[in-house]
Amino acid sequence: MRINPRIIDKAVKVGLTSQAFFTVGILVAIIAVIFFKGFPNINMEFIFSFPEDMGRHGGIFPSIVGTILIALLSILLATPLGVGTAIYLTEYTKESRLTKIIRFGVESLAGIPSILYGLFGFIFFVIKLKMGWSLLAGVLTLTIMILPTIIRTSEEAIKAVPRNLRIVSYSLSATKWETVAKVVLPSAFPGILTGIMLSVGRAVGETAATIFTMGSSLRLPTSLMDSGRTLAVHFYILAREGISMEKAYATALVLVLSILSINIIAYYIMNKVISKYS
Repeated sequence: MRINPRIIDKAVKVGLTSQAFFTVGILVAIIAVIFFKGFPNINMEFIFSFPEDMGRHGGIFPSIVGTILIALLSILLATPLGVGTAIYLTEYTKESRLTKIIRFGVESLAGIPSILYGLFGFIFFVIKLKMGWSLLAGVLTLTIMILPTIIRTSEEAIKAVPRNLRIVSYSLSATKWETVAKVVLPSAFPGILTGIMLSVGRAVGETAATIFTMGSSLRLPTSLMDSGRTLAVHFYILAREGISMEKAYATALVLVLSILSINIIAYYIMNKVISKYS
């Protein structure tokens, strides 16, 4: 018995639609749980005051500052390295054994668990280079950790730029770098920005790598050599040790809202750039 193709098509459409709504539903459910449990404990004092009694009382201001600093500095270091590597692999070299080795290394780095990055950072930066538990050690470790994501997404974005644009640019006597800087990168910018935003989200939400390298001090970090605590680490410690689940959910809500805000801003910038070059 042959089934009508239209029935199969409708069944597939319903199935795929259900999967899409199920995925979004999981996100909404997670945010809803965190929101309803964390929102009653959020106020201006919680955001701008210092923690007291191991975080049982007070706020999360030092953790907010620590999160912003470690994420911002990591992205500032990783972005030029990652995008530069992607440009080299796509524009300044031909496919060879060297490029295959580089890509294999990048993919291998992307698959390493974050706790191993933390152990490496602890052994190399904290102990070997004698940085101690510090913001600098955490920044360098996170830079290495998010670098593969920026490289791979940037490389794919650059590859997606039509070759005809390069040919037209060369025909107008543009140099290699002028073509890359004025034609290729603007066209690939949305994809590159996506990779950077994914890296920001990973840096902001990272726990294992930062607790091994940056430490978990409740003090406000005022220099690169100061220890500190990110929002993710603060939430982990509050929840794991049962210090205060109310404060833990409130911290989690601030963390989730921060990541959502970053994504919204990134999509806004991306749409502006796409409309500009369209």
